[in-house]
Amino acid sequence: MPKPDWPTAAAFLPAEHDLEHLRAAAAECRGCPLHEHATQTVFGRGGPDARLALVGEQPGDVEDQEGEPFVGPAGRLLNRALEDAQIDRADVYLTNAVKHFKFTVRGKRRIHATPDTWQVAACRPWLDAELQAVRPDLVVLLGATAAKSVYGSSFRVTQSRGVLLPWPVEGGPQTVATIHPSAVLRADDRGAALAGLVADLRVAAQALA
Repeated sequence: MPKPDWPTAAAFLPAEHDLEHLRAAAAECRGCPLHEHATQTVFGRGGPDARLALVGEQPGDVEDQEGEPFVGPAGRLLNRALEDAQIDRADVYLTNAVKHFKFTVRGKRRIHATPDTWQVAACRPWLDAELQAVRPDLVVLLGATAAKSVYGSSFRVTQSRGVLLPWPVEGGPQTVATIHPSAVLRADDRGAALAGLVADLRVAAQALA
């Protein structure tokens, strides 16, 4: 649960929940302390009529600087995986469970740090509002943080990846959980890891066909 001394993103949601108003309001979000060191809010990108939404963990260093999701090394690998799965990135809504980059500093480098559970929960209202605005038919959850933000801390991607799952609340979109593209970059056998990611994305593509 969010720590009580931070208001969570709910306090910053605009009255109108279309993507334009949400993006503008998110730029001023102070719902948790991650905004204090991040360069900027990195909100989702994509059309309001996208049938498929991809949800990652948080922006990386490149995304934090450019203000766009999935434009760094993991994003380039995701592009390849989407192409192999015959999914057009232009038809996808891309976002993250957390909108600010959490990191530790080592020398001159900013190293990714996993958001705390309460920080993910504090940011959840943005994800809920995005999905309500887009209303995708299916959501792909990329990695443990994204999956746990929807299904709770007991969810294990390794046990439930690559299958269609119902949204926790009736009436929501179906989901497919899989690994984050950054996990492919860290894998000892990148070829096998990429093939697994592509296979999971094909499940999503086939469900939408």
